[in-house]
Amino acid sequence: MDTRILEPEQIRKHNEVFLESHGSPLQGMGSLTREREGLIRKLMDFQVAIPSWALGTGGTRFGRFPGGGEPRNLEEKISDVGLLHSLTGSADSISLHIPWDNTDRPGEMVRIAATYGLHFASVNSNTFQDQPGQSLSYKFGSLQHEDAATRAQAVGHNLEVIRLGRELGSNSLTVWLADGSSYPGQLNFRRAFQRSLESLRLIYDALPPDWKLFIEYKAYEPHFYSTTVGDWGQSLLYAKKLGPKAFTLVDLGHHLPNANIEQIVALLLMEGRLGGFHFNDSKYGDDDLTVGCIRPYQLFLIFHELVEGMEEREMNPVTDLAWMIDASHNLKDPLEDLLQSIEAIQIAYAQALLVNQEALGRAQEMNDIVQAQEILQDAFRTDTRPLVAEARLRTEAALDPVGLFRESGLRGLLIRQRGSGARATGL
Repeated sequence: MDTRILEPEQIRKHNEVFLESHGSPLQGMGSLTREREGLIRKLMDFQVAIPSWALGTGGTRFGRFPGGGEPRNLEEKISDVGLLHSLTGSADSISLHIPWDNTDRPGEMVRIAATYGLHFASVNSNTFQDQPGQSLSYKFGSLQHEDAATRAQAVGHNLEVIRLGRELGSNSLTVWLADGSSYPGQLNFRRAFQRSLESLRLIYDALPPDWKLFIEYKAYEPHFYSTTVGDWGQSLLYAKKLGPKAFTLVDLGHHLPNANIEQIVALLLMEGRLGGFHFNDSKYGDDDLTVGCIRPYQLFLIFHELVEGMEEREMNPVTDLAWMIDASHNLKDPLEDLLQSIEAIQIAYAQALLVNQEALGRAQEMNDIVQAQEILQDAFRTDTRPLVAEARLRTEAALDPVGLFRESGLRGLLIRQRGSGARATGL
């Protein structure tokens, strides 16, 4: 197992250099004096889970270009998330993909994670690809498959993921299905839905009492004519048919172009069926780009609906929804990309917290469209980076995480430890 490669003293010395320059813009937010402490506390409490598969170089159908020093096993993945958490103070959990991250030593993994202040978030099942030694293929589907034995194999895998998740201390299972069709007439839509529902019910019935089932949807890919859980309405339909422990999971890249994701979020919250998020960004499709790099205003609007909806329902933003990044990159250093994504999420959250909800509600009731836009854009145009940085400072994390990552030569250290040819498992 990797030893800790970034010591608290390094962070402290790094922060000393930036303290004076950090204090000026923070003090410049004088209009927020009364609200500032509450905002900073909410930012300090907010945590986002890191997906194990984002710790290595992703790729495209045409190739993959690893940069070296990638985590070769689960222990090294935990170490990388520990590094991210020490730099940001906002990444206290890791989400595993099984069987990519399978382990026969779950108790030891829990112990190792605890040394970094981490725990295990939602576990993710994988029936979208065949595994070595697998007896039946998922080429034509898994939970929807015409063959009962293939469906049983897929259900069995999910039950095994639940078993492992319990030993790791997780409390939720995320199911994303690649099931669907690429040609008209390839399958019967109704029977595919019904078979998938029957399979999901077997999985749902195996959940521990305190667990949640997240049903993730996607409009297309790998199939291009239909997907069995193609949109939020289908996911919600499954969840309502299954029971109160089933929820919809929203991946920001899993929608058709120009979908109004913030409206989807609002309605799922209203129905009490929003389970959580996979954060990323996109220009054309499921690009899995750095959070906030393409559509930062949309990210803010999504968080606005979340903040307003959670307050109305008296929800705890720390515990009642699952927050996770879902990214896969071929060009950036994976850890630097995750650092940028974490900050983008916190900036958008902070901006949403600044919205004057009472004034916005009055403008909406009066159909004052101009004033409603002014209220939203005033919050969006506020530079909340000093608040986010102050939250990091108070959690003994870095004022400039990417800068410290680079100035400390952390990627070089990882390459020396693991090798220039090290590739992350599961990708």
